[in-house]
Amino acid sequence: MIKSDISLARKFIDDSTYLHSRKKADQALEQLRHGTGPGSEWLGWRDILAEPNDAKLEQISELGEQIRSKADVFIVCGIGGSYLGAKAVIDALSDHFDQDGPEILYAGHHMGGKYLEQMLSHLKKPKKDGSPKNIYLNVISKSGSTLETALSFRMLRELIEDLYGEEAYEHIICTTGKEGGLLNEMIEAKGYRKFIVPDDVGGRFSVLTPVGLVPIAVAGIDIKTLFYGAVTAYNQFEENAEDLVEYAALRNAIHESGKTIDVFATFEPELASIGGWIQQLLGESEGKEGKGIFPTVASYSTDLHSLGQFIQQGQRSLMETFIIIEKSFSELSVNELEENDDKLNYLSGKSFHEINAKAREGTIEAHSEGAVPIVRIYLEALNAENIGQLIYFFELLTGIFVYSLNVNPFNQPGVEDYKKAMYRLLGKH
Repeated sequence: MIKSDISLARKFIDDSTYLHSRKKADQALEQLRHGTGPGSEWLGWRDILAEPNDAKLEQISELGEQIRSKADVFIVCGIGGSYLGAKAVIDALSDHFDQDGPEILYAGHHMGGKYLEQMLSHLKKPKKDGSPKNIYLNVISKSGSTLETALSFRMLRELIEDLYGEEAYEHIICTTGKEGGLLNEMIEAKGYRKFIVPDDVGGRFSVLTPVGLVPIAVAGIDIKTLFYGAVTAYNQFEENAEDLVEYAALRNAIHESGKTIDVFATFEPELASIGGWIQQLLGESEGKEGKGIFPTVASYSTDLHSLGQFIQQGQRSLMETFIIIEKSFSELSVNELEENDDKLNYLSGKSFHEINAKAREGTIEAHSEGAVPIVRIYLEALNAENIGQLIYFFELLTGIFVYSLNVNPFNQPGVEDYKKAMYRLLGKH
């Protein structure tokens, strides 16, 4: 089970402030459980875990296996919650270098012309044996009109239609709303395969719906184990959410104390994209009405050589949340050299996991002594079950914390502001 430890941060908060925040967190949890808070029509991310749809999981698993057996390239075309959750899970649980199955590419998450141009060129380039790549495309957009995704889909769809002609529909999967929107019009006209984004699940909470599960299954990850890891967390937190309520209360108290930044840090490169998913989940949920703690991401020990100085001795405006994997998932250890010319024989026989853990412990000790409130989140092991638990842990934490700020966690009115200005400047009518 995912565990949180707030003890190193708790010492920066006096008892009366914490108890006041704890009361708000308790009330926020009840709002979530009973659906009485603002935006309660968007609580489908809880409902899907309360009543798992095994038939849907089986359908997606089978499709994933089918595509894996055929595809050389699988493209995830989406932005924000339409791709960040899938990428987070795939990056956490896949081999860094040897992909077993299709190459997973991402498009539609920006409008960089060079990136898309080079992707199109890469897709057209034949394999080493001279045969063309077999390409599948999963476009993910509830409305079908998000500009970044729609532009990439236009270009990629044209390529696939040129390559496969009348069979192009077999290579395109659309994940979109149940009805309405541009993608549904295309699905009806072209016969593309379709998965539905539940009406009551917002994008940043959608990783355990077909939005995330289809790409994750194609990547060869056991989505049933992932999903039921989240179900386990749901059931356990319905019974006892003390850890989460304490964490939310602590975060609320730190917010009240004037801290404005939360650095989500990990010493495991496999979890870097999990940080990106958390960043969107919290950022779009809490950043409203002049409130919220800005979530940012650091990958240690790499970023200790860029951000470490500021975190240690810069303006005391931040807190730090470490995501920690307890069990080793690598057997690599340091070899012994007879000449010891690099003076590293004192580490001979030690595993890289142990060395990395000591670096983490030293960093936490130094940052805490440097007056940084630190929270530690523990996963027992790096596997699909624990990642599923972590996903629900942060989804529920987000709901509790943001409700404790008296803010609706499930809308994002500010996102529309840039779109309005962008479309006006582009001349859209």
